[in-house]
Parts: sequence; C-alpha cells; structure tokens
Amino acid sequence: MTELAIKLSLSQLLAGIQRADADVITSEMEKLDRILSTERNQLHPQLVHFLERRSYAKALMFLGGESDIPAGACGGRPAGTGA
Repeated sequence: MTELAIKLSLSQLLAGIQRADADVITSEMEKLDRILSTERNQLHPQLVHFLERRSYAKALMFLGGESDIPAGACGGRPAGTGA
C-alpha cells in the first residue's frame, strides 16, 4: 500500500511540475516527505535514497521495476547533459 501511495504521489508531482502547478507540487512533496518520515523502515533502501535526494523521476522508475536507472544523473537524464 505504501509503495502504491508513493507511486501515485510521484506521478501527480511530476505531472504538476510539467504544468508548473505550485499547489500540486507543494502538496505532493509534503506528502512524500510525510511518507518517508513515517515509513522509512518499511521502504527499500534504494527508494529511501531517491526520496531523500528528491530524485523523484528515479524513484518512479524504481517503483516501475526499471533496472537501468542511471547513476549520478538528475531527473533520469543521462549524466553530462545540460537542460
């Protein structure tokens, strides 16, 4: 249940970022922070790592079962690309 809530929140957050919807962004980031603070011990360490560092696209990739999440890249972009 917790991972499903995180996945939903991440999807809503990333959609809010694309729309530049500050209310959604704030609300979902607060929700993710709450989940992390209360459920940290039940979450996979890699997911905790992504959430702590606000690597939300990577966290969503992790929850989606992707295994080729780029190391050291922000927002799921290959390292070394600007933008």
